[in-house]
Amino acid sequence: MFHRKFGVLTSLALGLSTLSVAAPALTSNVAYAEDGPPAPPVLDKDVQITPAKDVYPDIALAKKQVEEAFATAARTKRKVLIDFGGNWCPDCRMLAGIFEQPEVAQWLESQFVVVPVNVGRIDKNLDIAKQYGVTIHEVPTVLIVTPGRTLLNADGANTLGNARAMSTQAVLDLLDKWNRRG
Repeated sequence: MFHRKFGVLTSLALGLSTLSVAAPALTSNVAYAEDGPPAPPVLDKDVQITPAKDVYPDIALAKKQVEEAFATAARTKRKVLIDFGGNWCPDCRMLAGIFEQPEVAQWLESQFVVVPVNVGRIDKNLDIAKQYGVTIHEVPTVLIVTPGRTLLNADGANTLGNARAMSTQAVLDLLDKWNRRG
């Protein structure tokens, strides 16, 4: 079992190699920018990302886990990354597979408290996103929120809905761009 070190949740089993797609490999440790938060790892182009399985916990746990994430973020001076999705969703599992790469997980841990929120069949826990003015039409939908509950990526919360078609580096660069806003 792989344990997420994002302060709130533990993901379950890895797997599902049938959806494995080419994605960049990690080639360096986290680089530190002089004028802001650490940059994400720089990636190579030759490793397979395996989509994660069973990342999104029971629907009933979402509100409590989001509140715990904000409490942790306030204590640790990190932002909250709320990952809305479902275990049935190939793009959600691909995004979670990217997040589980060791160097990516290390960078995410340094910047965010990551909390996966199960939205069922896009009919549960949608009120959590609505609090930030976001309507979920597709998953994954990712919100980057300050500990003071300011949404930093209102203009792109649904951008990762096509995560399977994005390179791992493009995903990280997008998260980094949003992270630098706050």
